[in-house]
Amino acid sequence: MSGPTELLFRDDAYLKECEAEVVAINDRGGVILDKTVFYATGGGQPGDTGRLLFADGEAAISATVYGDDKSEIVHVPAGETKLPSVGEQVKVILDWDRRHAHMRMHTALHLLCSLIAFPVTGGSIGAAESRLDFDIAEADAIDKDALTDALNELVKADHAVTTRWITDEELADNPDLVRTMSVKPPTGSGKVRLVAIGADGSVDLQPCGGTHVRTTGEIGGLKIGKVEKKGRQNRRIRLQRAN
Repeated sequence: MSGPTELLFRDDAYLKECEAEVVAINDRGGVILDKTVFYATGGGQPGDTGRLLFADGEAAISATVYGDDKSEIVHVPAGETKLPSVGEQVKVILDWDRRHAHMRMHTALHLLCSLIAFPVTGGSIGAAESRLDFDIAEADAIDKDALTDALNELVKADHAVTTRWITDEELADNPDLVRTMSVKPPTGSGKVRLVAIGADGSVDLQPCGGTHVRTTGEIGGLKIGKVEKKGRQNRRIRLQRAN
């Protein structure tokens, strides 16, 4: 065992690079570091891409995933490439433009969730288009224009986006914080991270381990794309960047 990876993005999603030590290379060629700025695939958000620079080479990273026990983050090289050695120091460089697009869209999905008072059944984050699926009955119509206007009003209001931690017990005592039906926030470590939009979470407050922008104004313009029927009571709402 190499020990857990320190998740630098959790405290500062704006870090674009860091210095780290290679603690292991797994049997599939994945690089495990003692710390990283790379977000691993989870909660509908894609894992980060970027580069590792080391003394006599460079390795492009095409994906970032969790290890078997989710305490380690694995940096997956792009094809056959030279890798650093265990114990070697590397410079970890994030593909920032791609990450920042995901941060903007992930925060935008929180806004969408705040405007629709139905449980979330699934979701996916992309750089230009994302989606959330809601448990909505047939009779409940979605007004795309009104929803677009409401989203952009929340963006223009430039609400602060902050994080704080609560205990597993506090989450259990406040089950309404969890909006997702199929994916539950990770518990067992003793604490759960909350993402709050607006003062004291006045716009949205829910558990989330993803990366987000600092204020809603950073998201930019949004528009509702297709609203699709996915099952008897499942509605898929596609969210797109307008600029």
